[in-house]
Amino acid sequence: MTRDNENSAKEAIMEAKALGPLDGRYAKIAKKLSPYFSEYALVKHRVWVEVYWLKFLLEHVEDCEIFDDFDTRKLPKVMSIYEKFSDDSYMRVKEIESVTNHDVKAVELFVGEKLKELGMDSLVSFVHIGCTSEDINNTSYAKMISKALTNVWVPAAMELIAVIASMAQKNLNTPMLAHTHGQPATPTTVGKELAIYVYRLIKSVENIQKIDATAKFNGATGNYAAISVAFPDEYWPELAQTFVEGYLKLDFNPVTTQIESHDYICHIADGIRHFNNVLLDLDLDMWMYISMEYFKQIAVKTEVGSSTMPHKVNPIRFENSEANIDMSNAILVALSNKLARSRMQRDLSDSSSMRNIGLAFGYSLQSIEQTIGGLKKVEVNEEKLLSDLEDRWEVLAEPIQTVLRKYGIPDAYNQLKELTRGKHISKEAIHEFINSLDMLSEKDKATLLALTPATYTGLAREIAEEVLKY
Repeated sequence: MTRDNENSAKEAIMEAKALGPLDGRYAKIAKKLSPYFSEYALVKHRVWVEVYWLKFLLEHVEDCEIFDDFDTRKLPKVMSIYEKFSDDSYMRVKEIESVTNHDVKAVELFVGEKLKELGMDSLVSFVHIGCTSEDINNTSYAKMISKALTNVWVPAAMELIAVIASMAQKNLNTPMLAHTHGQPATPTTVGKELAIYVYRLIKSVENIQKIDATAKFNGATGNYAAISVAFPDEYWPELAQTFVEGYLKLDFNPVTTQIESHDYICHIADGIRHFNNVLLDLDLDMWMYISMEYFKQIAVKTEVGSSTMPHKVNPIRFENSEANIDMSNAILVALSNKLARSRMQRDLSDSSSMRNIGLAFGYSLQSIEQTIGGLKKVEVNEEKLLSDLEDRWEVLAEPIQTVLRKYGIPDAYNQLKELTRGKHISKEAIHEFINSLDMLSEKDKATLLALTPATYTGLAREIAEEVLKY
């Protein structure tokens, strides 16, 4: 066995022994999100905040002899503590934590050790000065969430939208019998129905992108108390805003308890949940359309649809998406409900809850990828669509009675109800009725006689085209 094969086999066994599917069966999803939501990522981002806070102090605090004596040409070495963060760095932080039993304090001590290694002992006491753990945590999570959205989740969502838009574009003129309450209704087009999802999903993504990741940096109970005593000549609310916005590139929250209020995370959670629900709506529709044979699934020769029924090609990707949306939404609801609350100035329950954000993203991402896979393995069954349309001439009762209303016929609706309700009406019966309407102009009569269920789609194409320009 080659080394590559041996490593692949080890990875497969590790995935098989994983407790949850995101670390096992769906490990490819976990690998995409690991740089943002793993324990390693959290520790690395904490180091990032601690190092940048020290850099900020060195560059902005004037009333400090130690800072005045510091050679700013050494700043790149300070920054290297974060930039050269490695697996060994992570293991050292965890080794320290095994003694302190405090994860953020372990990061502080790790940074202090690195400063000593660099010969910068005079700076050690300034690591984490004026901070509480939440200052480090909330900024770390804000950056992690922002990057995960920008680099992973939003691109996946936009890929899904592009796939749906492509299908819609190809089927702008493909007529389809619509169904309201599960019953035959005014025809539409495949392109227009898919364009609805393009529009809804785009709006959902845009709403999420409008949410700013906010962060606070104001010490214990949020009043800059300790750092104001140490450096009374500085106006710390202004400095904290400069640090959060200028150095960390996050939106500043000016008033908090000890913890950042997490409201933006609740908004993002609600936004992703809404996106998930729109996606679920598409999954359910596709499942129904496949069962009605409006879409055909493209069979893959090597795949098996059933352990006992050889003929089956199941819509498993849409079903998988549905299941993972339920998992994602359950976590997102729990986060949205939990994170908006804290006992008085703080309790620690939000910390444990926040560690599950990656799971919510992961299950959502799995759903998106499964739906993309499902859409790429279906094709429109035009023969079935036209057959169903041709079998439902009664849907033309609507335009006929609407034209009669134009002529002031008060019982137009009832006339068509008597003719068509609960019945299968032939083309001949519809044309016979139209020809009996002597009050119609020749133009209107010709218009109605020219209609077929397949051409009675209104402005479906034009509506879809406008959406697809967006």
